[in-house]
Amino acid sequence: MYTSTMTQEAADTRATKENSSKDQASLLQNLTTESQNEASQGFDTKSALEIARIINHEDARVAGAVKRAIPEIAEVIDHVARSLRDGGRLIYVGAGSSGRIAALDSSECPPTYSTAPGQVQYIMAGGPKALASAVEVNEDSEELGQRDIARRRPTRKDVVVGLSASGRTPYVVSAVAYARARGAYTAAVTCNHGTPLAAAADIAIVAEVGPEVVSGSTRMKAGTAQKMVLNMITTGTMTRLGYVYENLMVNVHMQNSKLVERGIRILMSACNIDRETAVQTIKGAGRSVPVALVMLKARVDKPEAVRRLAKSDGNVRRAIEDNVLEL
Repeated sequence: MYTSTMTQEAADTRATKENSSKDQASLLQNLTTESQNEASQGFDTKSALEIARIINHEDARVAGAVKRAIPEIAEVIDHVARSLRDGGRLIYVGAGSSGRIAALDSSECPPTYSTAPGQVQYIMAGGPKALASAVEVNEDSEELGQRDIARRRPTRKDVVVGLSASGRTPYVVSAVAYARARGAYTAAVTCNHGTPLAAAADIAIVAEVGPEVVSGSTRMKAGTAQKMVLNMITTGTMTRLGYVYENLMVNVHMQNSKLVERGIRILMSACNIDRETAVQTIKGAGRSVPVALVMLKARVDKPEAVRRLAKSDGNVRRAIEDNVLEL
């Protein structure tokens, strides 16, 4: 009896795996990111120059694919800007290459825009160790996706963005669905239409880049598209929050010699002043470029510049104009 039961359980498990494998095959078969690219037929017989030209030709298609998703990207930018202004967070969720791209974008926000710790963060299948070592098996787990996002306790204040080139990664889909059920605004960034991830999110950003040069290697065009989209989301968000003045990265903290020089040059350019004046003003502003900029542009002292920046939630232009408006 016991042996018979165990044999039946083993058979059921094997059947489940076989059905899952068939489902995966059917799904991959219909994904453009997994299709074979006619432009790179015979790729392994090409010279180095031909290889580079083919890749470059295909990469040129990426910007056009992203362009078609600009309305959705703009909507996400506005949601993220409101979220961060109101004390919420931007949380990326990804796996494999998509997770590494998410990690890169989130880690660049503090040094670029002096965002507070935790304002922009990422979750990826396998955790931080997956950045350097492939642990792609975790991306098939819905349970891990739910567990990892649950630990961040998403709320209505947050925006959760799931990245998956295929749009069907179980880890990412389940994490996004969980966050949405708890009131977070959710977005999907994918490279295929009509996917489970798009269905799980409030809005889908779809950059359909087509088949990869090397079939299924979605770190290539799909990865480039995802990086472009995330660049637009965070750069657009920080600009809407006023951390950019004109087209200058003014919310920079001068923590090394390169950043000190960058801050000086930004002030010189924004205020049309000489280097010595810029250096002295930055010193008088407590080494803060935003404070120095408000001091010079509004012709106020440091305490007044600090007051204006606090009143405008760090929005440099509004601090200069002393005219705080809603986003």
